[in-house]
Amino acid sequence: MLTKISNYLKTNNEYFSIGFALVIMIVSPSLIRLIDPTAMPPDPGALGLIIMAVVAVMVFLAVTWFIITQTWAGIREYFEDHFLRNFKTLTPCQKVVISLALYFALFFSFLVALAALA
Repeated sequence: MLTKISNYLKTNNEYFSIGFALVIMIVSPSLIRLIDPTAMPPDPGALGLIIMAVVAVMVFLAVTWFIITQTWAGIREYFEDHFLRNFKTLTPCQKVVISLALYFALFFSFLVALAALA
């Protein structure tokens, strides 16, 4: 039973971000109090909003990846088997463009989550 669960989590590792987000939510009140002793656990201040935005983006990415892989199974196979090989064949300029586009897409999703929580 345990080996089945571990094999499932090895092949479907997008669920780790949801677990990590839950750990952040549980630990964050104590960490915020170390920085600001007057903070309450559900602190809607700047520190609490940043943590909530990080958790929201992590859960959003995990759920989105799950939906994409369930809807279009070929995309998961491509990313797991072919994407790295194709990425290595690109020119340095193309690698930079793709990397920056991915970074700014993640950064934008963080900002949208932060704005939605504020």
